[in-house]
Amino acid sequence: MQSTWAIGEMVAIGVVAFVLPGFGWRAVFFVGVLPAVIVFWIRRRVPESDIWLRQRQPTSAGSLRILWRPDLRRNGIVATAMNACAMFGYWGLFTWIPAYLSLPVEQGGRGLDLMKTTTWLLIMGIGKWLGYALFGFFADSAGRRRTYVAYLIVAAALVPLFGVARTPAWASALGTPGRFLRHRLLSGFGAIVSELFPTEIRATAMGLSYNVGRGLSAAAPTVVGLLANRFGLGSAFFLQAGAFFAAALLALALPETKGRRLD
Repeated sequence: MQSTWAIGEMVAIGVVAFVLPGFGWRAVFFVGVLPAVIVFWIRRRVPESDIWLRQRQPTSAGSLRILWRPDLRRNGIVATAMNACAMFGYWGLFTWIPAYLSLPVEQGGRGLDLMKTTTWLLIMGIGKWLGYALFGFFADSAGRRRTYVAYLIVAAALVPLFGVARTPAWASALGTPGRFLRHRLLSGFGAIVSELFPTEIRATAMGLSYNVGRGLSAAAPTVVGLLANRFGLGSAFFLQAGAFFAAALLALALPETKGRRLD
């Protein structure tokens, strides 16, 4: 399911390439509205999961108080902090990558025309799709936590290298595997956190943990920008590497859920 984000992104790149030159940006936005129509089909045709139907109790809504139970509270707090760090690294990096690669060298960028081409975006999209799709296979084989931690650490190692890339070839060489690794983070979060909570509160817990973490990470673009003004964008990306590494340490504090039976 997560991998379809990358497919949609690549389709959007194609829409921009074909629609924008002849019809302008407003037409691109109208085309983007069309997929929303599919939501009506989804609501009618896609069934609820069997486990939700079995656990459903009309007289009992998933109260937020459940999340404060001792057996759930710790994992919820750690998962939220883990997601905040991972998203801080992600948004701080990808918000600034276009400027970093396209700005002139004297302004702290790399002066590359590569970011202005659809080829670059498609290359990144392929890496993104592979990152989403393959995480599940590795997680089922090696375990959710081990896989998540391994790719967080590798992503942390690649970010500084990307920050010093000076040629289109190096940007491509590091950008595709970098996006491959970083987008496993989003697949990993869903796989890990969904198995930490019981069915009665699972969706609420995941939404709360994800969005609180995302809210905290909203400071990342501003922080990176402030650091870039003083040290340059390439150096500012070292903070993002640290955020990925912190997320890996927090992930180690969560239990492994491979093979666990959901209730």
